[in-house]
Amino acid sequence: MARTPDDVHEDIRKEVADRADALWDVALRLHADPEYAFAEHRAAALLTGELERAGLAVERGVAGMPTAFTARSGRGRPTVALLLEYDALPGLGHACGHNLIAAAGLGAALAVHAVLAGSTGSVLAVGTPAEEGGGGKAVEVDAGLFDDVDAALMFHPGVYDWRRAPLTAQVQYQVAFHGRAAHPTGNPAEGIDALAALIELFNVLAVLGRRLPEASHVQGIVTEGGTATNIVPEYAEGRFGLRAATDRALDELIGQLRECAEGVARATGTRAEVRRATVRYDHFRDSEVLSDRFAGHLSRAGIVLTPPVPGVYLGSSDIGNVSTRVPAIHPFVAIMGEDGSDHTVEFAEAAASERAREVLLASAEALACTAADVLLSPELREEAWARHRSSVAL
Repeated sequence: MARTPDDVHEDIRKEVADRADALWDVALRLHADPEYAFAEHRAAALLTGELERAGLAVERGVAGMPTAFTARSGRGRPTVALLLEYDALPGLGHACGHNLIAAAGLGAALAVHAVLAGSTGSVLAVGTPAEEGGGGKAVEVDAGLFDDVDAALMFHPGVYDWRRAPLTAQVQYQVAFHGRAAHPTGNPAEGIDALAALIELFNVLAVLGRRLPEASHVQGIVTEGGTATNIVPEYAEGRFGLRAATDRALDELIGQLRECAEGVARATGTRAEVRRATVRYDHFRDSEVLSDRFAGHLSRAGIVLTPPVPGVYLGSSDIGNVSTRVPAIHPFVAIMGEDGSDHTVEFAEAAASERAREVLLASAEALACTAADVLLSPELREEAWARHRSSVAL
């Protein structure tokens, strides 16, 4: 007699429950040993070791990144990717809870592997380095890793219980001004002050900022401003972080930054040089139908997810790049109250709390059940893809 979806879900819950202590041990080991962008060697070794021992086919160093990996159970399509983040924040450790993301993705992959054992399609655990800086998922997208994937699933610990993540598009640009050195009293008329031009760009951008649309902003720092106080700076450089609600709005903001820099250069007699300095993160496109499935499964643990508060944005992530290619989810599940914030010492402590353990296990279970739904239901896949194509077209 064929198993029903309810049977599969029940088997998955038992598999996660049986692994509860082991998954929590992985989360605590990652928490106690934070590693940073593209250098998460011990974390990657720990996770791939667990996956390999369970019988998944592991490939290390994917997409040209030594700490990226995939682990596959089953063969062919449909394929569901479970995303594991494991980088930490310098000085703050796992203050974004990536130890929980990794352990939940691990638990979900192991549970689906144990229950479905490649009987339909495949599940792919994807190790994604450097979310906090470097964009491992963006690199993996460009390398084609998600080209044959039907859904990408992950959760993120936070201070809200939200079905989807309001994540903006983001990129950093370097702006340099080239002038001419001179002595500020001996021959000041011969100098062209590059630092003055850079400072003027900050002033112009401050005026621009007052009329930018919701969620768009530019934040800059001076990275080079001269070598001595008695020399007119011939070179000055700043780095600017740009964010916007959508990719299209970010493109417009980049164009405005270029126009401002070129206008300042003309006004000051300098030469402006504008170039992209980081990987670009696309805005996140939520797969509502899959997020609803995840929320339904999570509710069994007594955690109720709601839509995000309108007008509130929670930064950016390279999951946005994945969501441009395949239906994707990135719900937030709270491990501390709304009066808190991630990227803090308090959040790092919360990522190793008893509440974090509860969220980890509930999220692993919900991710695994959602993955099974995608693998077993052609109708669900078709609906997710139809909505995805509509969202990407916007």
